[in-house]
Amino acid sequence: MAKSLQERFFIPKDLKVFGKWSTDDVVVNDPSLKPYINLEPRLLPHTHGRHAKKPFGKANVHIVERLINKVMRSGASSYKVAGHFMRREHRSLMSKKMKAYEVVKEAFEIIEKRTKQNPIQVLIRAIENAAPREDTTTV
Repeated sequence: MAKSLQERFFIPKDLKVFGKWSTDDVVVNDPSLKPYINLEPRLLPHTHGRHAKKPFGKANVHIVERLINKVMRSGASSYKVAGHFMRREHRSLMSKKMKAYEVVKEAFEIIEKRTKQNPIQVLIRAIENAAPREDTTTV
């Protein structure tokens, strides 16, 4: 019988992302995205790629860590990779997770200052708005 994370380790109940923002009041309104958005409390959003070989392993990665991993991508800006133009000017963030961590933290502080809302809730709302709808998918 597998023990839960709370049973195996001591995890404080008031654990916050970046030590500032709680995920307790964050709501995912889209029921199709709920299983894929992980908001479990983490001390540091860094899984060291343990999800890489598991099917749907990304669903167990904290949503802030997934954003940090996306910031670390790089490539040519003149052509598309996976449907997106890549960021050439951020080449300095490749494989530098702590630097990308600081970039996302500063971005969250700016979001909080401008919107006066929890930046994690703003991120979740942005993901929900960007998610494909049932009517627009092709088979």
